[in-house]
Amino acid sequence: MGRISRKRSTLTNRMLVASAALVLGGGGLLAVNVYASAGESHRGPDSPQVYGQQSQQSRYAARQMSTIVCPDVSNQLPDVPHAARQEVDRELAGIDSRITDAYKRLADSRDQIARDPNFAQNAILNPLKDKRFAAIDRIVIAIGRHAAKPRGLESLAPCTMRSDGTPNGDQAGGQAGDQGAYQGQGQGGQGDAQGGDQGGDQGGGQGGEGGGQAQQGNGPEASDFVDITSVQPNVRTPRQLRSGSTGVFTSDCGRNENGKFNPANVIVAPGVSNGAHHTHDYVGNQATDAFSTDEILANGQTSCKNQGDKSAYYWPVLRLQNGQDEKDVNEDGGGKDQNIGKIQTPAEVDITWKGSPVSKVTAMPRFLRIITGDAKAFTNGDANAGASWSCTGFENRQLADKYPICPADSKVVRSFHFPNCWDGRDIDSANHRTHTALADENGACPNGFEAIPQLVERLVYDVPPGPGFAVDSFPEQLHKPITDHGDFIDVFSDQLMRRVVSCINNGRTCT
Repeated sequence: MGRISRKRSTLTNRMLVASAALVLGGGGLLAVNVYASAGESHRGPDSPQVYGQQSQQSRYAARQMSTIVCPDVSNQLPDVPHAARQEVDRELAGIDSRITDAYKRLADSRDQIARDPNFAQNAILNPLKDKRFAAIDRIVIAIGRHAAKPRGLESLAPCTMRSDGTPNGDQAGGQAGDQGAYQGQGQGGQGDAQGGDQGGDQGGGQGGEGGGQAQQGNGPEASDFVDITSVQPNVRTPRQLRSGSTGVFTSDCGRNENGKFNPANVIVAPGVSNGAHHTHDYVGNQATDAFSTDEILANGQTSCKNQGDKSAYYWPVLRLQNGQDEKDVNEDGGGKDQNIGKIQTPAEVDITWKGSPVSKVTAMPRFLRIITGDAKAFTNGDANAGASWSCTGFENRQLADKYPICPADSKVVRSFHFPNCWDGRDIDSANHRTHTALADENGACPNGFEAIPQLVERLVYDVPPGPGFAVDSFPEQLHKPITDHGDFIDVFSDQLMRRVVSCINNGRTCT
């Protein structure tokens, strides 16, 4: 698989609108149909290089509200002292809950908004700003008990509506509205990128037939899908050096056949039962929930065949949008958070650990936390987008910001490529990202980081071809494919971790 790297976005690679329409039904606010370009970043050297599917010029149809956009507080935090992290994480989870509540209020207030253009600002956004300001103040105080108080966080309190199809609406605090399009790297990259754009436009037209008509619910829209056969091959791999590590270790942990689900995220929101506001699939450690400590995880059971792997692997569930209720239709993470439809068990779950094309890998520390992707990428922007979509038989064509429409004899594929460099010290960080990193386009880790085995997850689904499925998301993220993400906690035994490293560094294939 190939490499994605980040380029600064420009006017020519913003997210572009296919059609903007506010259509309300079934008690939910409908998403604006957009072509949401999913820029490149946080992909490892073994990750697919993906070009955003976008047209050559903006197509604005109407100036309408679609969702609530708030600056992400967690990504702006300085180093948080360990003693303050529990309190800070609890406040961050509360901030997410308030955005969810405000989005629901927005969806339920369509009549008032139609009568009074100031209603949304006065009755929804201003109270939300006040609550966010108070939570941010508590975060500052919590950090200040153990370190210097961070400055300027209060500017993150205001939120806006995303309107007129622009990436971040009229967002307060000066957040940039540009979203980076996927760019070709190396010789011939520009031509391939142009081909990807053309294929995406064609696919959007074919797969999104009727995309100008908004659908019921809060997403996805027909324009979020593209015919995979119209996408140009776009995967490249970095050059493998003699000093690299070519082995592969596979861990068979099942497909979540036993149905372990919950709407928690113990990495991002420990101690909060509905910290994710969407439902996760779990394989591996069966004790994983919002309240799992390292000790609980170490003593938990595992679904992995190799009992030395008690790691926690989880990701948002995929649902069919077929009007059928799941058993969580009245529960947190499910219907209460506007995640509806039948949960799909993957037909395949492949968990592999790979090496570095330029160096040997070193062992991961036990209880290392790693995340890939951004559950809020639709409103945050693509800086931390980390998943890709494809179809069996077409996996040299990867999509970051579209769901694939697969041929009748092909299955939907989700792929996660996790950061493969570690700072050598910390098992977690304040934003749960900066203690790990992705290697550059040549496979080298940043200065001060060392290569570790790279987790690659490949999920295959046997779902009907065409639009009709989506991943769970925060309500205001509108089930966009760019919000897909995965989480991992290392609970390998020391013996098995040594075996993984040996296998990878010596070029073997092991289980």
